Amino acid sequence: MSTDFMTYIGTYTRRDSEGVYVYKLDGSTGSLEYRGKATGIENPSFLTLAPGNRNLYVVSEIDEFEGQATGTVTAYSVSAATGELDYLNSQLTIGTVPCHVQVNSAGGFLLLANYGSGSVASFPIQADGRLGEAVSFIQHGGSSINPSRQKGPHAHSINLDSSNRFAFAPDLGTDRVMSYRFDADTGQLEPNDPPFVTVNPGAGPRHFDFHPNGQYAYVINELDSTITAFVYDNDQGALDTIQTVSTLPEGFNEETTCADIHVSPDGRFVYGSNRGHNSIARFAVSETTGRLTPIGHTLTQGATPRNFAIDPTGNFLLAANQDSDTIVTFRIDSDSGDLVPTGNVADVPMPVCIRFASAS
Repeated sequence: MSTDFMTYIGTYTRRDSEGVYVYKLDGSTGSLEYRGKATGIENPSFLTLAPGNRNLYVVSEIDEFEGQATGTVTAYSVSAATGELDYLNSQLTIGTVPCHVQVNSAGGFLLLANYGSGSVASFPIQADGRLGEAVSFIQHGGSSINPSRQKGPHAHSINLDSSNRFAFAPDLGTDRVMSYRFDADTGQLEPNDPPFVTVNPGAGPRHFDFHPNGQYAYVINELDSTITAFVYDNDQGALDTIQTVSTLPEGFNEETTCADIHVSPDGRFVYGSNRGHNSIARFAVSETTGRLTPIGHTLTQGATPRNFAIDPTGNFLLAANQDSDTIVTFRIDSDSGDLVPTGNVADVPMPVCIRFASAS
C-alpha cells in the first residue's frame, strides 16, 4: 500500500512566489496536488519539520530585518488533518542570509546556519512549538582561494548525526566542514576535537548527508562540482576523507555549480544536483567502503535544480527547478538507481526546498 505525503515547499519571493506552499504527494503516482500556502514571509527558502510533524520551521533568507543585520526564523503549527500552517512566532537568527535549519531528534532545539555572515546558532523549542531566543552562537572565521566567493566564511548547512551528539556545518567560504559537539539538554554547540575537516581548496562545501548505516557521510561542493566522501567515527564525531568525485559528465566545461545531496533511504545510491548542467548526478555506494561509483546523470527537465528531495519510502525523487518554476517527479528504480520521469510536473514559483510529512 502506498503512502501519501504532505509536501512543504520553501521558495524565494523575488518573483511570483507568495511564501511556503503546501502540496500532497500521491504515493502511487508521484503527482502533487496543491493544498494551500503560508504567506507574509520573505524568502522562506529552507525549512524543516519537527518530530511528529506538529511544527514547521522556516528561515527567511534575508540580510536585514527592521534595520538590523540579521535574518529571521519562523515557527508554524501544522494541522494534522489538512497540513495547513498557522504562524506561531519568529526569532532573529543573529546573522545574515540564513540558509539551512534542522531540529534535533528529541524536538527540543533548532539549529541553523547563516550563510551571509558565516555563523551557526541554536534555539530552544518551547512546548507549544514556539521558538525561544538563541542559546548558542558561533561565528566562523577564515577564507579560501576563490576571490569572488571565499573572501570570508559562509556556513551553508548544519547537520546532526543520528545520535544527535555531533553537528557538522559545511562552510563554503573556508573549504571546511566544521564539527561541533551538541548538548541535547542545553542546546549548546561547542567546537569538537578535531574542529573541522578540509576539502580541496576552492571546492566550496555546501550540503551534507549521512549514510543510513551511520558509517559514511558525504558533502557536495558547490564551486568545483564534486562530492567528497568520508568515513565517520561516531564515537569521536570525526570525518576521515576517502574520496572526491566529480558530479559532471566527462568533457562538460560550461558554467555550473552544485547544490544539494541525498543518500537513498536504502543506502545504495547517492544523488547530487548540478545547476547549469541542470541534472541529478547518480552514484552507486560501496557497502564495504562507502566509496562512490558514477552511474549517470538525469536531466531535471528544468533550470537550476537548487534542491531536491527523496520521499521517505525511497520511491520518488522530486527536483525543484528554481529558475523554471517547476517541481518534477521521478520514480527511483530501486535496482539500478535510475530516475524515471513520471510525467508529473507541478508549477511552483522559485522552489528552493522540499520537505515531507505523512498525510493523514
